[in-house]
Amino acid sequence: MNRTLLATAGIVGIAALVLTGCTTQADDGPVTITYTNFISNDGNEENLQAIVDAFEAENPDITVEVTTLPYGDYGTALQTDLAAGTVSDVFDIEYSNYAAYQANGVLAPLEVANPEAYRQSLLEAYSTDGTSYALPSSFSDVVLYYNADLFDAAGLEYPNSDWTWADEKAAAEALTDQAAGVWGDHQPISFYEYYKVLAQNGGQFLNDDKTAVAFNTPEGIEAAEWLVNKSGTVMPTIEQGQGTADFDTNLFKDGKLAMLHTGIWVFGSVADVPFNWDIAVEPGNTVQASAVFSNAVGVSATSEHIEAATKWAEFLTSSDVMVQTRLDAGWELPPISDEAQLATYLDKGKPANRQAVFDSLDGIALPPVVANGQTEMQDIIGEELVEAQAGRKTVEEALASAEERINAVIGG
Repeated sequence: MNRTLLATAGIVGIAALVLTGCTTQADDGPVTITYTNFISNDGNEENLQAIVDAFEAENPDITVEVTTLPYGDYGTALQTDLAAGTVSDVFDIEYSNYAAYQANGVLAPLEVANPEAYRQSLLEAYSTDGTSYALPSSFSDVVLYYNADLFDAAGLEYPNSDWTWADEKAAAEALTDQAAGVWGDHQPISFYEYYKVLAQNGGQFLNDDKTAVAFNTPEGIEAAEWLVNKSGTVMPTIEQGQGTADFDTNLFKDGKLAMLHTGIWVFGSVADVPFNWDIAVEPGNTVQASAVFSNAVGVSATSEHIEAATKWAEFLTSSDVMVQTRLDAGWELPPISDEAQLATYLDKGKPANRQAVFDSLDGIALPPVVANGQTEMQDIIGEELVEAQAGRKTVEEALASAEERINAVIGG
C-alpha cells in the first residue's frame, strides 16, 4: 500500500490551465483512451494488463493505452501533464489530492452506471455534493494485531470489536513486562494516528470549512494523551527505538509485542511468525473509526472521450475480472460492496479474522485534507506530538503550538 500521500503543491495553479469549457467528442466509432497509473508499478503490471485485455474484449471499439510510472515519480509527472494540457483520459489519484483536483476543475463529473457496486463509504470519499468525480480503485485499512500466545499466557480475553480504549489500556498494562523486554502495545505517534484517534474520541481535525484546525479541544487533548502516554509505559520510548523504520513490526515478529496498530499490508511480513496471532477492529473511545488509505481513478475534464473513459474507469474499479485478479494476486483490496465476491479473501489463512478488515469500514476516519499546505500540516502535528512524547512540551503546549503553526500555513 502506498502510505505516503502525494503532495498537493501546484494543483491550485493548474486551475487556470484546465479547459473547463472544452467540448467532448461523441464516442460513436473506435476510440483510444489513455490511462496513466502508479498502482501496478513494481509487480502488478501483468495483472493490470489482464484487466485491460478483458475490458477491450468486452468493448471492442475502445483501446486502452497504459502508462505505468513509479510511485515516487508519479506526482511530478501528473502535475507536469496537467499544466501542459497533456494529461491522460484516466489517471490515478489519492484521497489527499481529491479535494484540490475537484475544486480546480481537473476531474470530470461521472455518471456512474452502477454505484451500488461500491462500498458506499469509499465511493462517498470521492464525491462532492452527491456527484462522483473519481472512483475508488482499491483500499487498505489499519487494524489491531495481537499476539494470541501472550494473551493466553496472561489469561486475558482476545481483543474484539466491542473493545474501547479502556479495554486496550487494561490489557496493555497487564501484558507489559519491561524487565523481560515485552511490551503491551504499540501505536505510532504521528499525524496519521492522531487524526484517527481524534475521530475515535468524537473530535475533528479541521473546522467545517477547512480554513483552520479544530483539534485544540478537550477531545483533542485526550486523544493526544492517549498516544503520548503509551510511550515508556506500555510501549518503548524514542530512546529505545520507537519511531524508527519497521521497529514495531520487528518487535511484534520477535514475540515481544502484544498489540500492534498497523495496516493490513503487514500480513505478509508476519505470516510465518512462530506464535499464534490474529487481528481485530481497532478500539475507539466514544466511536469506532478506522484509518483507510485508498487509491482512485479520475477522468480528465479535458478528455475528448469522457464516455469511453468512464466505462474504463468503472470496469477497472468494479468489474468481476478486477475483483478476481486483485484477490488472486493479493494486490490490495477491491472497493466493492458485494462481500460474497470477497469470500476467497476471507479463506486465505492467517489472520483468521480477516472479516475485521471489512468490519473496519463500518466507521472510517479519512485523512484531513487542505488545498494548500498538506505536507506542512502533516509534518507539524508529527513534530509537536514527538515534542510531547519526549517530555519537552506538555500535550497542551504541543497542540497549542501546532494550532498556531498549521493555521499560519493553511491560511486560517
